[in-house]
Amino acid sequence: MRGDRVEIVIDAGGEVRTYDIVATRNGRRVDIETARGVVTVTEVTRSGTPVRTARFMASRILALVEHPAADQNIAREVIEPDQVVNKAL
Repeated sequence: MRGDRVEIVIDAGGEVRTYDIVATRNGRRVDIETARGVVTVTEVTRSGTPVRTARFMASRILALVEHPAADQNIAREVIEPDQVVNKAL
């Protein structure tokens, strides 16, 4: 889905680097695959054609965070903390 984003933090030998892979157009998604010590992050079209690919050594990854695209309807329905506490009592 457009807006999906994966943030990868890498140990680059003395410094930390951050990479973002983003689904840039409608109908695209970001897939993550791990195999043989390599993490592959790919932006893919609806038909499954890879658009952009990034590969990282799993031993160098400090953090891999998936940020799903915000759904408009869910973002509008914010529950206040007071409402949650009152319902629990």
